[in-house]
Parts: sequence; structure tokens; C-alpha cells
Amino acid sequence: MTDETTSAPTDGLWSRLRLIEGQPLAARADAYSSLHDELSRRLDSGARADQRDASGSR
Repeated sequence: MTDETTSAPTDGLWSRLRLIEGQPLAARADAYSSLHDELSRRLDSGARADQRDASGSR
């Protein structure tokens, strides 16, 4: 296995980024904004779950 394959996301992020890059600039900006919002929601929900786990172990 190469470094490239071991660090590649398996959730389709690379294919999604390639798709976005192929779009016209205005559509690309909207797509990146949407992707940013989605990833932010995922991070926020993960952080909340971690906080619940930490507080439940006291």
C-alpha cells in the first residue's frame, strides 16, 4: 500500500472534490460552500457526541 492510498478518504470525498473542480466557477463556489456546511455539521455532531461520552464516564 502506498502513502497516497493509506491517507485517502474512503467516504467519497475525493470523487466529490473532483466533481466540484470540473464545474464552472460560480457553481464550484456554491458546491464548496455546501460541502463546507456539511463537513461542519459532521464535526459539530461528533464533538457533541464526544462531550456526552466524556460526561457519562464520570
